[in-house]
Amino acid sequence: MIPVTELSYFGEQDPAFKILKPWWDVFAEYLTLLMVLVSMFGGALQVSNEQILCIPVPEGLSIQKRQWNHTVLEGHRLDVLASGFQTGLDVQQYYLINQWCYDNAVIWFSKYFPYLVLLHSLIFLISSNFWFKFPGTSSKIEHFITVLGKCLDSPWTTKALSETVYEDPQKVDSSESFSQETAFSNDVYKGDKASLLSKGSSQVMKSAGSIMVDNSSVKILDKKEGEQAKSLFEKVKKFRLHTEEGDILYTMYLNQTIVRTVQSVIILVYISIFIPQMCNNIHCVDALHITGFTEFFCIHALWRMFQMLSLLYITAIVLYSCTCLYTLHWILYYKLKEYSFENVRVETGMDDIPDVRNDFAFLLHLIDQYDKLYARKFAVFLSDVSENKLLQLNLNHEWTEERLKQRLIMNMENKVEMHLFMMPGIPIQVYNLTEIEVLKLELIKGVTISAAISNLKMLKEMWLYNCSFKVERQALLFLKENLITLRVRFGIADEIPPWIFTLKNLHVLYIEGQLQTDSKISTALQMFCELPNIDTLHLKTNVTKLPNAILDMANHLLCLIIHNEGVKITSLTNIKKLFGLTVLRLLHCNLERIPSAIFSLTNLQELDLKDNNLSSMEELASCQNLRKLSCLRLWHNNITSIPVHIAKIPKLEMLYLNKNKIEFLSPSIFKLTKLLFLDVSHNYISKIPPEIDQLVELQHFAIECNKVTELPESLFSCTKLRVLNLSHNNLTFLSPSVGRLRQLHLLDLKVNKLDKLPAELGQCSCLRKTQLFVEDDIFKTLPLNIREQITNTS
Repeated sequence: MIPVTELSYFGEQDPAFKILKPWWDVFAEYLTLLMVLVSMFGGALQVSNEQILCIPVPEGLSIQKRQWNHTVLEGHRLDVLASGFQTGLDVQQYYLINQWCYDNAVIWFSKYFPYLVLLHSLIFLISSNFWFKFPGTSSKIEHFITVLGKCLDSPWTTKALSETVYEDPQKVDSSESFSQETAFSNDVYKGDKASLLSKGSSQVMKSAGSIMVDNSSVKILDKKEGEQAKSLFEKVKKFRLHTEEGDILYTMYLNQTIVRTVQSVIILVYISIFIPQMCNNIHCVDALHITGFTEFFCIHALWRMFQMLSLLYITAIVLYSCTCLYTLHWILYYKLKEYSFENVRVETGMDDIPDVRNDFAFLLHLIDQYDKLYARKFAVFLSDVSENKLLQLNLNHEWTEERLKQRLIMNMENKVEMHLFMMPGIPIQVYNLTEIEVLKLELIKGVTISAAISNLKMLKEMWLYNCSFKVERQALLFLKENLITLRVRFGIADEIPPWIFTLKNLHVLYIEGQLQTDSKISTALQMFCELPNIDTLHLKTNVTKLPNAILDMANHLLCLIIHNEGVKITSLTNIKKLFGLTVLRLLHCNLERIPSAIFSLTNLQELDLKDNNLSSMEELASCQNLRKLSCLRLWHNNITSIPVHIAKIPKLEMLYLNKNKIEFLSPSIFKLTKLLFLDVSHNYISKIPPEIDQLVELQHFAIECNKVTELPESLFSCTKLRVLNLSHNNLTFLSPSVGRLRQLHLLDLKVNKLDKLPAELGQCSCLRKTQLFVEDDIFKTLPLNIREQITNTS
């Protein structure tokens, strides 16, 4: 229910609602105010003045023919000149007949004109503001005005519009860069190599202006202001999501306008009919002869004033109808369910401001009628660029150089690594840590790599895991010259940053992501064919055949690693074209046999077929061409036996057969006299053949998690052994010959059935207590001096 105070023009429910009232609504309200004043003035006149004055008409005279003259009166023998017309009525009778004639002879429109005008005006007030009170719209309107007010008052609005969001426009034209980058990306993923070559790498170098912060020109917001601005971004996003779902505001405003239009037209029609019927002279007939006279001649005292007021009122109604018709034209002619920020994007440089629709668009069209600057300020909180800039400011303030230094680690490759995870940007202080060699960025979206990255002279490797970046020109030049290794992980192919296709000095490339088809994978890889220095390619995805783009790298590709995450590769026949390969790893590719095409790779030095479904190694019968193969990894498969053909690989130095189903060690394996590393752990082996002493160069032997019950004495003839892993077996005795292994650095005997250790372990001078893995009670079976020797040896 709408309170009476809300119906008053001056009692408007909320002054802030004026921003949602375009000029025609304001003009219509002024017209409504004029109607109210007409009704009040007419009502005051009606109360304070005589409404009608009546006199009786003599019998025999016709009031309609206006026979009020001396001749007629003489005909009726009345001496009007001498004494006039004597009625014989007293004052009360005149009052009575005046009221009776006013009630029965005056038309209703003349009597109720002020009240009709007041009623119409109140209906206009209600209908013109009904959408502000309707339950389905009022909450959205109030929320919009609240959020808009906070956006206008936020210090961030002023800073975002006054400070340059992008870098110097003389260096980079932001709108041009954005369009060029978009076109470049489309060319990349359509596989249009000719288009790419015609555009050249200069477009990529121009791509995307910077949002990196210049601390000298931008003052950091205090913590409270920053948090308020940050929350505003979330509120605007939620409000946009909520209002774009429907068009109830648009529909209600349209219906309200239709009602006002129909109402004004109806009023205009019927008052145009009744105003001409208003007259000054009124003929009143009293059939009851209350006063003794039948006809009366009356004058409507307020007729002339009411006529003037009615003309003023009809003028106001005509103007009101015109405003309603214009409003309908505005609603139906213009596309109010769509709102474009194209001009704002050009003016502010924030080219990522999205166009909006439905009720959100309608509200913005309304406030444009009030002040176009409001939408421009509001757009600041729709821009990811603006949000990222704010987050960047807060990020720089939060992540000091001292705090960032605490995140520096030494990775497994003994390189200084910085890992930034789920940050709104890259803290500017990162570029001051010149010792960084590996920069790992994960789940960081929509930011720019600043030219300040050129300070990181030691940087050779970058990880971009589910990130989206733009790169400044100077930063790209630096990366092209210095970056050697790049790791990219993406969700869809479009997330691959196009600027990485220009890194001419790139040698090692890791690509990880799920792609729906082989053609998309090939298209995504096609651009890397233009990089002549890539010699290592690691592809972790879901191909079903070898992408043709990889074959184009045959001239320079040395290492190919495909991790297929369980998806079966059905065809590898083309792999023979990669004649220069020295390392081939096909991991988790669901292979059932060793592909025969592999044996054509005469330069192959390492072959890794980990985690497939291999059940045999019989295909090694064709391995005579692999004369350079030194490392063979067939681990995590279902292999049950070792064929004799393995002896055809004379230069094999490392053999991984762990986590298979092998029960016996074939004597042919011991003909690999250059073998340095042998891992047969996690199998079903129960016996080690005595021929193992033929492996005179063996340095690492792992046979843990098997069923071995005893060790042959010949094992201890492998005097170059440095690592011997015998854990999780069924050993009951360790021969004193173990003392012959003078170079032994690690011995694992855990989970066996040993009763004691031989004292000859003390002859293993390189063995330390920390590298002797055995139960404490078994270790204590050693003589005290031997234990002290092993424990105290530094």
